[in-house]
Amino acid sequence: MSNQTKTPEQNDDQLKEKKHWYDRVYRHFSKKEKQTTTILFGGLTMTHDTLIEAALRGLGYKIKALNCPDLTSLQLGREFGNRGQCNPTYFTVGNLIKYLKQLQTEGKTKEEIIKNYVFVTTGSCGPCRFGTYVTEYRKALRDAGFEGFRVLLFQQQGGLKQATGADNALELNTTFFVTVLKSVFISDILNIIGYRIRPYEIERGATNQALKRCKDKLYDAFLNKKSLIPVLLSCKKEFQNIKVDWTKIKPKVSVIGEFWAMTTEGDGNYKLQQFLESEGAEVEVQPVTAWILFLIWEGRFDTNRRINLKQYDRGKFGLEGKKPRQKIFQLSLADRSVRVLFQLYAKLLGLHYYELPNMDELAKYAHKYYDNHIRGGEGHMEVGKLLLNVVKKKANMTISVKPFGCMPSSGVSDGVQSYITEKFPEAIFLPIETTGDGAVNIYSRVQMMLFKAKQAAQKEYEEAIVANKKEQYDLNEQTATKHNFKHVVACSAANVIYDH
Repeated sequence: MSNQTKTPEQNDDQLKEKKHWYDRVYRHFSKKEKQTTTILFGGLTMTHDTLIEAALRGLGYKIKALNCPDLTSLQLGREFGNRGQCNPTYFTVGNLIKYLKQLQTEGKTKEEIIKNYVFVTTGSCGPCRFGTYVTEYRKALRDAGFEGFRVLLFQQQGGLKQATGADNALELNTTFFVTVLKSVFISDILNIIGYRIRPYEIERGATNQALKRCKDKLYDAFLNKKSLIPVLLSCKKEFQNIKVDWTKIKPKVSVIGEFWAMTTEGDGNYKLQQFLESEGAEVEVQPVTAWILFLIWEGRFDTNRRINLKQYDRGKFGLEGKKPRQKIFQLSLADRSVRVLFQLYAKLLGLHYYELPNMDELAKYAHKYYDNHIRGGEGHMEVGKLLLNVVKKKANMTISVKPFGCMPSSGVSDGVQSYITEKFPEAIFLPIETTGDGAVNIYSRVQMMLFKAKQAAQKEYEEAIVANKKEQYDLNEQTATKHNFKHVVACSAANVIYDH
C-alpha cells in the first residue's frame, strides 16, 4: 500500500515505529584483556611509530605499529568510507582495514580479530573534521565486515577516552606519559639529523643505514628498559662516521601545514620529503615536540586571558574552583622540562645549534595577521612559521601541505598566507592540497618553485663568500665529518662559509 492510499492514522503509526539511528556502544577494552589484546596504531613518521611501539611494549602492552599508509590504503578507505572525507581519514581507516584483511589471510577469523585487537587514533578540535571521524571509522569497519571492532580516541585537548565506551585498559600514569614523550623526542631528533645530513652524504645510503642501526639499538633499549644514554652516545658515533660534502649548494625547504599531511612520509603527501631530496633540496621537517609545546602554550595563553576576569567562569575550561596561577606555573614548568629533556637528548645524539620554536615568538609574529584566539588545526603556527622562515632566513622555501578541503589549513594557507607573501615578496611559498591523485601535477608545481629557491640559496652562498673574503671553499677532512653549523642564513653551504 502506498503512502497516498494510507490513512493519516496508518502513516502516524508507521512514523512511531521508525527508530532513530544511534552510535552503538561496543564492549569495553578492560584491564583483564591487556595481555591478550593487541593495540594497533600509526600515523606519525615511521621512526616515531617504531620507537613508540618499543616504548609501550616495554611497559607491558601488546602493540603493533601499522605500516605507512599507501595508495592501497586510500582505495580501501574510499571503498568503505563515505564521500567527502579528508585524506587522513581515508588513508588511516583504509590502512587499518588493509591490515585486518591481512590478518584474515594469515588464518585469523573475524571474530578473533574483533576480540583480540583494538585501534588507537587521534582526535582534533575546532573546525578540523578529522576529530569527528571516529563514527566514520566504525561505519567503514562495519561495511568491511568488522562490525564491533573497537576504536580508542586520543583527544588533543582532554586525553584518552574510548570512542565506544568510557573504560579502557591503558594506565595513563606518569610512567606512561614520560616513556612516550622520551620516544617522541628521540624520534624527532633522529629525523632532524637524518634530513640534515642525507642531502650532503658522500656515500649514498650511508645516512639511512646509520639511522636503521640506531633505531634497532633504541628499539632494544626501550623494549628491555635499558639506560638510553649509552645507546644515544653510540648513535652519535654512527652519525659522526658519515662523511658529507658541504660544498653542495642546496635550498632549504620547510614543510609545514596540516599535522598529519606534513608528518606522514608516504603516499598521503605524495612522498613529498623524498621527492624534494631527489630534486636537490634539504628538507626541514616539523618535530612532533613542537605540537606538544603548542598545546602547553594554549593552556598558558587561555589561563592568562581568563585570570583577569571579574569572576572566574564555570565553563568546561573555566577557572572556578581552580588555582590559575598554580596552573600557569605548572604549564611553564612543563614547557621548560620538555625543552631541557629534548636538548639533552639532542646533545647526546650530536645535534647542535637546533632550537625548538619559541611559541610566544610565533604567536607574536602571527597575531598581526591571524588572531591567536582562532583555533583548529595548527592555529596561528602556520602563519608564524612562514613569517619566521622569511624574516629570520630559516628556509629558502616554505611548502604548506594539507588534505583537500582542510578547513583550518586551507583557510590559512590560501587566504592569510597570500596576504603575507604580498607583504614579504621575498617569500617563496607554495600551498599544496593532497587528494592522493595527481602526483605529477604536484611535482610540477614544486619543481617550478624549487627553481626560485635554488637561486635564493645560490645568492646566499655567494654573499657568504664575499662577506668572508673567500674566492672558493675547499672541503677538508674536519669539515667532511662535521654536521652542525651556526645558523646565519637558510642555505647550509653558506652557513659552513660563515662558520669558517
